[in-house]
Formats: sequence, C-alpha cells, structure tokens
Amino acid sequence: MDSEIKELMKYIENSSFVEFELEREGFKLKLVRRAPTDNGQVAPGIHYVPSPQSAPQVPGAVAPPAGAPAAQPAAEAEGVHVVTSPIVGTFYRASSPGGKPFTEPGDVVKKGQIICIVEAMKLMNEIEADCEGEVLAVLVENGQPVEFGEPLFRIRRSGSA
Repeated sequence: MDSEIKELMKYIENSSFVEFELEREGFKLKLVRRAPTDNGQVAPGIHYVPSPQSAPQVPGAVAPPAGAPAAQPAAEAEGVHVVTSPIVGTFYRASSPGGKPFTEPGDVVKKGQIICIVEAMKLMNEIEADCEGEVLAVLVENGQPVEFGEPLFRIRRSGSA
C-alpha cells in the first residue's frame, strides 16, 4: 500500500491536479495542492483519515477471526484514546516554524480537528483528531521523526472521567 501511495503522490505532484481524493475500504486520502506562502513554506495539503470501521490493510497481516473481540489498549479501556501516526515522517505541532501549535495539553479538541502535521516526501499531512475530548499529553517532540503507528497524543474522550 505504501508504494502505491508514494507512486500516486509523485504522479499528482507532476500533474496539473489541484485536488485529488481517494476512498477505499479502511481509509480516505485527500491530496490538495497549495501554493507556497510568502515565507516559502508550503501550507499543509494532505488529509489522511483512517476509517473507524476497519484497520488499514497491510500485506501479510492477519485479520482477527469474525466475532473475536477487538484488542484494546489499557488506556482505551479507561476512556483515554491514543492518536497514532498514520504514516512515517516528521512530526510538527504547528503549520510553520515558530507558529502557534495546533493543540496543547488541556485543550479540548473535536473529531476532525487538525492536531498536528506529519511531513512525508515533502508533503504536509494534516493529522486530525479521531475522537472528541481533552488533550492529556503530546507524546512526540516537534521535529521528531515518527513511525507508522507511533503514539502522538493521548486524549481523554468527552464524557469520560
């Protein structure tokens, strides 16, 4: 899947497309080309939204048997959700160097709200909160490389004590 996405990103980068959206079972990918800002930075342009109904399809991965309970991290059972990186890249808390972070510990975020950026292959991927609640912790330092599935934020789901 990663090689397909990389190939698609290269194709879009070299084409005249301004916006491209792809939806498959398990994920939604939206590529938006934006012009560089006055300071030479390129504004964020990719949205990766994993589907809550199914996990990303990874070649060679084995799906749990039908009817089997889904494994939950201990924190999830306590009403704390961990937002993980959907891609390999570099983590940024703000849209530009020295800019105001998208979110801070103690902030309340809404589902779909941009909470950080992960840069991959010179493309800025806006990472959105996949639940509503209070940000308890930012688990990654600004500018730090992150791996697929690496925890980025802990969020206490709304309505959880």
